[in-house]
Amino acid sequence: MFAAMLEKGAVSRAELSRLTGLSKQTTSEIAKVLEGAGWIRLCGQTQGAVGRRATTYELDERSAYVVGVDLGGTKVNVAVASLLGTIVGEATLATDRRGGLHVVRQIKDVMLDVAAKGGVDPSLIRCGAVGSPGVVQPATGQIHLAPNIPGLDVIDVAGELGRALGFPVVIENDVNVAAVGERQQGERRHVMDMAFIALGTGIGMGIVANGQLIQGSRGGAGEIAYLPIGGDPFDSRGFRLGTLETAIGSAAIVDRFRSLGGEADDVRGVFDRLDAGDPAAAMTIDETARIFVHAIMAVRAVLDPEIIVLGGSIGARAELLERVRTLAARFLGSRPAIEKSLLGSRAVLVGAVELAVSSLQRSLFDPFAPAPDARFAPRSFQLNGPGEPRRAG
Repeated sequence: MFAAMLEKGAVSRAELSRLTGLSKQTTSEIAKVLEGAGWIRLCGQTQGAVGRRATTYELDERSAYVVGVDLGGTKVNVAVASLLGTIVGEATLATDRRGGLHVVRQIKDVMLDVAAKGGVDPSLIRCGAVGSPGVVQPATGQIHLAPNIPGLDVIDVAGELGRALGFPVVIENDVNVAAVGERQQGERRHVMDMAFIALGTGIGMGIVANGQLIQGSRGGAGEIAYLPIGGDPFDSRGFRLGTLETAIGSAAIVDRFRSLGGEADDVRGVFDRLDAGDPAAAMTIDETARIFVHAIMAVRAVLDPEIIVLGGSIGARAELLERVRTLAARFLGSRPAIEKSLLGSRAVLVGAVELAVSSLQRSLFDPFAPAPDARFAPRSFQLNGPGEPRRAG
């Protein structure tokens, strides 16, 4: 019944009976129980046969809430959203530089503040998801290689957040989470195979294959910074950041521009000079696009995605995107389509909300269905009233 309401919205008991295969009597009894518990509500009537009117029901999105978190090295964004993903409030703060458990407590404090300002009872928040830098181990949720936030790699982040917040929390790499957010936009909802590549200070990729987020055996799927493209993969100077990132990350772009005689303090300065018609800047961005398209060729050869979405502070720049599209059309044809991020800097936050909502809906409405990944399988919830005890067992 819940799945039918999620898909159809407002439905009558007769339609619920038809969609679920349950008898009308059974459907009516279940609807009464769910209505009394606060999970569904009456929302109107439809014209039935011979002038009869049928009562319609819909999920009450205020019966449960989730929290989505974009955790970065400099700032943490927290959003509280309803059961159907409607964001009711959000806030952004500088990330606690002490890291570790201090960040866990910070997320809790911000969540409570956002909930209070949005008029949400904290006891109704039942699930959370965090997009974090670093490599997240699929089996344990352990975070590795997140140097911008000290102490994350020495604590059980998911466990500590779960204990602090009082509900299960999903932890996922931030670029993967951004891929989830981008896929929920417009016609992309129907795309089964997609790659999201974020290029900024570094470069990373989130992969959706057959409609599922791909993490890899140790959480390293999509770590394209280490593709042997743009330099010698055996050159020890590329070991720490990866050959590709060493070639087209923000530091590499600035260094390339300077080697051509240009003067700029950062990547923004390079693009400013490009807009001013500086030939050195044009050569720099041309070379960056060429190496970037090499990487896209590798992605297509291995994954064959329908679309590749480019994001990040550099990847979404129109000047680079135009060059990448021109080269890709020449050497790759019409597939994959190269598209710009629709969410920009909000991709991780929106994706975290989507992961939390999906996880909550699955645990509430289909507690016996196997989850695609252990980290996406919160503990089973009882279908009690929204304000009653939340976890079973």
